[in-house]
Amino acid sequence: MIAEFGQYTLALALAVAIVLGTLPMIGSFLRSSLGARLMAVDRPAAILLAALAILAFGSLGALFVRNDFSVALVATHSNLHLPLHYRIAATWGSHEGSMLLWVLILSFWTGAVSFFSSSLPDVLRARILSTMGLVGAGFLLFLLFTSNPFERLMPPAADGRDLNPLLQDPGMVFHPPLLYMGYVGLSVAFAFSIAGLIGGRFDAAWARWARPWTVVAWCFLTLGIALGSFWAYYELGWGGWWFWDPVENASFMPWLVATALIHSLAVAEKRGTFKSWTVLLAILGFGLSLLGTFLVRSGVLTSVHAFATDPARGVFILFFLSIVVGGSLTLFAVRAPAIGNGPGFSAISRESLLLANNVLLVVAMAAVLLGTLYPLILDTLDMGKISVGPPYFESVFVPMMAPALFLMGIGPIARWKQAQLPDLFARLRWALAIAVVASLLLPLTVDGFRPMTSIGLFFALWIAACVVVAVLDMLRGPDGRLSPSRVKLHPASAWGMHFAHLGVAIFVAGVTLSNSYSVDRELRMEVGQTITLGDYAIRFVGLQEVPGPNYDATRGRFEVRKAGAAGAGTAGAGAGEDAAPLAVLSPEKRIYRASGQPMTEAAIDRGLTRDVYLSMGEPLGAQAWVVRAHVKPFVNWIWLGCLVMALGGFVSAADKRYRRRLAERAAAQMTPAAA
Repeated sequence: MIAEFGQYTLALALAVAIVLGTLPMIGSFLRSSLGARLMAVDRPAAILLAALAILAFGSLGALFVRNDFSVALVATHSNLHLPLHYRIAATWGSHEGSMLLWVLILSFWTGAVSFFSSSLPDVLRARILSTMGLVGAGFLLFLLFTSNPFERLMPPAADGRDLNPLLQDPGMVFHPPLLYMGYVGLSVAFAFSIAGLIGGRFDAAWARWARPWTVVAWCFLTLGIALGSFWAYYELGWGGWWFWDPVENASFMPWLVATALIHSLAVAEKRGTFKSWTVLLAILGFGLSLLGTFLVRSGVLTSVHAFATDPARGVFILFFLSIVVGGSLTLFAVRAPAIGNGPGFSAISRESLLLANNVLLVVAMAAVLLGTLYPLILDTLDMGKISVGPPYFESVFVPMMAPALFLMGIGPIARWKQAQLPDLFARLRWALAIAVVASLLLPLTVDGFRPMTSIGLFFALWIAACVVVAVLDMLRGPDGRLSPSRVKLHPASAWGMHFAHLGVAIFVAGVTLSNSYSVDRELRMEVGQTITLGDYAIRFVGLQEVPGPNYDATRGRFEVRKAGAAGAGTAGAGAGEDAAPLAVLSPEKRIYRASGQPMTEAAIDRGLTRDVYLSMGEPLGAQAWVVRAHVKPFVNWIWLGCLVMALGGFVSAADKRYRRRLAERAAAQMTPAAA
């Protein structure tokens, strides 16, 4: 009866979501005790919705752990020989399961807003939770009527088809939950904006309430995208970390808008301006999350990340997307004149620099959106099939990011309202000089001047140097001396901002150096053969047949040595035997028994400054294989930079100002009568 219990909890969750989406919203417009009682429903309903979602998700997880093949989803995505941790991950390894995960995380965010909303005015909280309840109701309807995860299979299968081998990886355990925490977390900013539009008030207190939720969602989205990139790097066997796949783009576009949104919220909190722009970004960010859901689950895309091929599901999500985005934009058009523009600022100021960066981020998002949707539109109109790949995105996106990276260094240094160019130059002249000189000289120490390498290094060094300048300014007292005790005088949000910007510098350096100095070869190798790969010599030692829990593998053994110590370039079996190997790598070619599907498992010798990466392609005889070999300098800095960015965001969100109780001050501004 576990499946029936899960089905019942989903139906009950839908009823609770409808109650949450209607009664508190109605109560927020009433100026009576009835209105107060209706609004009081919001927090209990939000907590109950979260509890029911947990029960439903736990029921599906129990079905997978028990291998209950009388449930169609389990029979399709599990197997008797599937290890336990992958059976648990298989809970969200399908379309239906991943949508249930979406509902679970949405209910988690709803419950969290309810739990930590003691400082919010009752009217604002009721409207926020009602908005999130309506979104939850839409996804629960989608689950129950088009993607029921508890559908029975009669007669039950004797064994399952197995989880997609591509998903049988530790990354599957963490990547989707982290990504969805970011995706769905943008619904909080969306709900804050809708509640603000209904009430017609956007002040510093509103921005202060909305900002930490948005920053935390951005942090999770950053970690989710980074982990997905890392997963693709080591799992797909081609040695790349980003392919501009349409589904990759579907998560990257909300990230770009969310990045603009957290900066816009900072301006709205500090200066009370960018109000309309902030609301529009919140709507756009969540709308892009829904668009990504449509792309992944409608069957319009062919991708290793895509799930569904049922057009009915795509039609439902497209209809839901139209209602949410269309209704929100209509409300924005009606209420925007009441928002106001806020105080003015000069052309040279922190506000203007942040606005310029926001515009660049949104335009870059639009370029990615065009490259993602244009082939689909042409195909839908029967105008032919085209492929838009990395050359388009790199030639369009990268030039837009260059000025954004430059402005990122200046923005935190510039003064609010009005800044002076001579003052900015005086404060940043050493940062500029260091970035220019170092970016020109560093490539010369490797293999000569490379323009694109120098440009990339310039932006990385420029951002890092500007962070150092800003931090030194924060630690410098009135007498000009540095004082560590001044750390406590500045809010955590400021330190988190600089930490996140330092992460961007690390990321840019990693991308630049990896793209500039990678060594890549795909060749035929025989057992006993040694090849040279950059500064390394790699010897193919032998092969071994290895049985796995649900697959059979051919495992190669390769020894990695420094080229000079290993007889670089020799092909004899004895080359470099006297030198101890730096690493022994064992890539595999697996055949999964249930599906017969082959999978490549790369082997990587990791380091802070380089990866040596090997994967095996197809056999070319008893003792010869196609081997892909790569040396990737500083590639791990890419994910290190993303981690530092996310940590900076969490530090910023932990600012104690966001935890202060502002109920009395805000209640005077947002009473039911005023709203």
